[in-house]
Amino acid sequence: MSARATPRDVEHAIAHAVDVQRAWAAAPLDERSAALLAVGRRLRERRDPLAEIAVHEMGKPIAQARAEVEKCAAGCEYVAQHGGAALAEEPAPSNATRSYVAFRPLGIVLAIMPWNFPYWQTFRAGAPALMAGNVVLLKHAASTTRCALETQALFDDVFAGGPILQTLVITDEEADALIADPRIAGVTVTGSERAGIAVAEAAGKAIKKCVLELGGSDAFIVLSDADIDEAAKTAVTARFQNNGQSCIAAKRFLVEDAIYDEFLRRFADGVRSLRVGDPMDEATQLGPCARGDLRESLHRQVRETLARGARLVCGGRFVERPGFFYEATIVDGVAPGMPMFDEEVFGPAAAVTRVHDAHEAIALANASRYGLGCDLWTRDLERAQQMAARIEAGSVFINGMVASDPRLPFGGVKLSGFGRELSHFGIREFTNVQTVWMGPVRVTSALR
Repeated sequence: MSARATPRDVEHAIAHAVDVQRAWAAAPLDERSAALLAVGRRLRERRDPLAEIAVHEMGKPIAQARAEVEKCAAGCEYVAQHGGAALAEEPAPSNATRSYVAFRPLGIVLAIMPWNFPYWQTFRAGAPALMAGNVVLLKHAASTTRCALETQALFDDVFAGGPILQTLVITDEEADALIADPRIAGVTVTGSERAGIAVAEAAGKAIKKCVLELGGSDAFIVLSDADIDEAAKTAVTARFQNNGQSCIAAKRFLVEDAIYDEFLRRFADGVRSLRVGDPMDEATQLGPCARGDLRESLHRQVRETLARGARLVCGGRFVERPGFFYEATIVDGVAPGMPMFDEEVFGPAAAVTRVHDAHEAIALANASRYGLGCDLWTRDLERAQQMAARIEAGSVFINGMVASDPRLPFGGVKLSGFGRELSHFGIREFTNVQTVWMGPVRVTSALR
């Protein structure tokens, strides 16, 4: 459905999903795998037009949009190839003749998805849930409705029993109300803290399983023994890819005193070299913010942080051209109590903070409401692993950039949410972990 869904449309979609889910859950695992592989092939075949739609709807550079579509295809392939093993029955020896654990699908999963990675967010949550035998009702952000409809089209006709993913063009309020429907078995949301609270409240009232992948204010720690050149190069990508609009982007750069000035110089050189321009231009590295209000919010955070004593290294202004462009910005001397440290910064601006040692770096990394990811740069890998155990985040990447990977579980702690997507953890997330216990068969004589 392309127009706004009426209550009758929604009812029809749910009723149809109930029937399709029964058939899909009964389908052999290899049939489910084949369907996801088919979707992966369709993604690759339609990569370029799908990427262009994303650029027009939310402004990411075209090269990054193509990479997003390719990542969705790779995600489908991974789930298809490894889902059977993840969902296989596991022996669980007990006092029974035989006991085991089985992973049964829950039913219909409502997926509430955001605009910033309009394809990958849906596939990251949806492909594992589908592999487990669930079907998905997709409520996407209003600004990326075309991406949502194109996503549904990719799934049309891959399963003879009907559409395993349907898009509902409904409001946030209608989606919240839908959670209470007894036919909805679970809900997954990627979005803001406010959206997560609303979904968790609705799911809690209905006693429904939910997964929340929310905001982040990831720390990027650079210790004095790090490869400064590699850390600085990675820092540019980690902060400014997708126009800086990513929950897992590095946002707070915590740099040890001994190398602070050199890292800041190299980081700034890399940021100043970013090519800002038309996102449909192959050479563009930084496009516009997705909306005007997002740019205004970013500018407020930068201005208020500077007013509280931080220093502008570069950027900090609107770009005078059509679109919601903002200069690639670095602010240093950022401390707790300043907006760029305390709040999630969703746009092309980086906050840099000087730390005395690794202990202070960990303390400041953890001094956040969020706990999604953390980058840690040091040549001492043993110390890095010890530090990782103390960092309050769902992922710690040592000498590399935090990224979601189909092979690894993804999710956060604290106000970054709960539950996991991807890997076998994500495949099992929307399943009933069912214990099966079998006692001995007693044979009795028919003769008395």
